[in-house]
Amino acid sequence: MKLLRRCLLSPLAALLLAGAVQAAPEPFDRIVAIVNDDVITHSELSDRVRLTVGQLERQNTSLPPRDVIERQVLERMVLEELQMQAAAKTGVIVDDIELNNALRDIARRNNMNLIEFRQTVESDGYSFARLREDIRVDITTARLRERQINNRVTITDQEVDNLLARDAQVGNEQVEYRLGHILIALPEAASPEQIQAAQQEVEAIAATLRDGADFAQTAIARSDGQQALNGGDLGWRNVGQIPRLFVDSVTKMAPGEVSAPIRSPSGFHLVKLVERRGEATQVITQNRVRHILIASTAVVSPVEAQLRVQRLRERIVNGEDFAALARANSSDTRSATQGGELGWVSPGDLVPQFEQAMNALPVGGLSEPVQTQFGWHLIEVLERRERDVTDEVKRNRARMALFRRKVEEETELWARRLRDEAYVEIRLDRE
Repeated sequence: MKLLRRCLLSPLAALLLAGAVQAAPEPFDRIVAIVNDDVITHSELSDRVRLTVGQLERQNTSLPPRDVIERQVLERMVLEELQMQAAAKTGVIVDDIELNNALRDIARRNNMNLIEFRQTVESDGYSFARLREDIRVDITTARLRERQINNRVTITDQEVDNLLARDAQVGNEQVEYRLGHILIALPEAASPEQIQAAQQEVEAIAATLRDGADFAQTAIARSDGQQALNGGDLGWRNVGQIPRLFVDSVTKMAPGEVSAPIRSPSGFHLVKLVERRGEATQVITQNRVRHILIASTAVVSPVEAQLRVQRLRERIVNGEDFAALARANSSDTRSATQGGELGWVSPGDLVPQFEQAMNALPVGGLSEPVQTQFGWHLIEVLERRERDVTDEVKRNRARMALFRRKVEEETELWARRLRDEAYVEIRLDRE
């Protein structure tokens, strides 16, 4: 199905006008696989093999023997059939309306209407009715996997932290860190009393640093490290040059931040991330915004909603309190209790019409009525700021990478269980 989808979503000329050879008519349609209570026929397999071969040829891929392709394709079809059976049991259904919308979307992506798309498909010798069912299978199995796997995959902050640390060690050498270091040393085979005294000393130093003490001066005065006289400055280092003991802390710190005490055989360490360089900084504009929403309902028409918002705007301009009017009138009950406040919002958090109007306002500015799919809004920008989201972007990317990895692993295990627990009889070699 993945091959079919790739074909359908690529330029259709490459898919449908590639000169696929039509299969010769068969005297009868024999069964090539039994899957629980359903079957896969030879004609279904032949159609799918033809699509697969065409795709491989367009990719200039060296083709394996025909029987190898048939077995691989048949195994995929068996798995699809098992997933469709599981979908039916769990109530995952794609109705004709949704299916037709998906087909229209495919046609639109290929600059066709649905009639032209059907004609093109059939001119290539492929049954449009079968194509519809193949697309239904694709949508249904994707939705089933989302329910059975995607929605159950969780990613913890610790997993993100670990991945970022590992990625930095093996693939982020262009990023460099300038570090400060303070060491409270311990003698070899230190006694419990010596360990306790050193720990108390390093915690006291950490407290003075949190209160604003200068790190370099403190390092000169208190550190037992080799770079103490340089203010504890370890210079610029990539992750491979940072002691492994410090990596987890350093890669999670913001510039200017000092780590918690870190224990090693040599003593207790404090590490400061002075600067970081070698990576693109991503800065976004955020707005602290509030709004009043009047939604249209069965008894409030869109025109009436607009008029109500306009009257509320006039009252605010004449001196009435925005927050009080929001609490009394806004259809957005969640923000209404906060006087209409939505808090700090980032680009993409809100619908485009709202965001466009918000961005055009000066701080303290009140919008004209703004229409979105939710109704009519009054918008006021309370504050605006620039925010460095580089670390957030990195964490989000790491989280998505972990999510994809887990989904792939879980999907493979789930598919294997479906196959192992089913009755499947392959009859490909039978005449």
